[in-house]
Amino acid sequence: MSAFPEDTSHIRPPDPHPDESSRADNSATAGGPHPLVVLNTPPPENPGFLTFPQSVLPAPSQIEIPRDPAWTALDLVRLVVLTIVALIAGVFAVVLIARVWIHPHSNIGDIVRIPLVAVAGQGLAYLLVFAYMYILVTRERRRPDFLNAIHWNWPSSPAVYVLIGVVLSFALQILASRLPIPKNLPIDTFFSTPSEAWVLTIFGITLAPLMEELFFRGFLYPVLARGIGVTAAIFVTGFAFALLHGSQLMYSWGPVLVIFLVGIVLTMVRAFKNSVAASLIVHIAYNGTISALMFYATDGFRHLEKLNGQ
Repeated sequence: MSAFPEDTSHIRPPDPHPDESSRADNSATAGGPHPLVVLNTPPPENPGFLTFPQSVLPAPSQIEIPRDPAWTALDLVRLVVLTIVALIAGVFAVVLIARVWIHPHSNIGDIVRIPLVAVAGQGLAYLLVFAYMYILVTRERRRPDFLNAIHWNWPSSPAVYVLIGVVLSFALQILASRLPIPKNLPIDTFFSTPSEAWVLTIFGITLAPLMEELFFRGFLYPVLARGIGVTAAIFVTGFAFALLHGSQLMYSWGPVLVIFLVGIVLTMVRAFKNSVAASLIVHIAYNGTISALMFYATDGFRHLEKLNGQ
């Protein structure tokens, strides 16, 4: 037994609130406050972040879901009107340029009928229309990701859609051979010379299918699908696509039917694969196959008379 009384200063008296004490000890050993502990300490003067009471946060039902598509039917009407105006203005601008620099002694009526003038004017108009499409989606409808808004969605296996376009082209060429097709169509005038054939071929596998897919499958189809359902939207989109090409085919039911079926297939690809890029690949492959067959049949566009069996 020691001569000095035992030092008991290191011994803590029993805590009258053992639960709070144990939670404090646990927080100390964990290196910080326990996640279940609410500390009644005043907030710092400059916390560097903001906190809101639960009542301030919006309820799930109050969160606005982005509209899909972001544009409306009225926007489509505006787009159609702008396209018509742009086509007229584009052709007129090209005619004036050709009148001043290329054909100074020709009258305007003759210049308008030149295929290359029509293609150049249409190309200029398409560029203006594309600019408006971009502004409509990104600025007016506040969807900064244009490709996502139109459901571009580049496919993981583009070769599959190239094959679809090639097979579709051969299949419809066989069908067309059994339909009443007029021998002299307005589209044939674009293949009078090798240079015209080359320009139309390049245009037909680049800017033309791109703009047609953006309008019909990117802008028109989703509005129709939201309003009348997918099946009806596929049919109406295909019909509108055929009408666009009707003037080049004299609205003869045989070739118009072929274009209608092309529009149906392209819209089905867009609908079932949710991809404008996929329908564009099919479209380019379809046009490219026809151009390749024409190139082969005319010996490299050197004998265009063979197209009409002359």
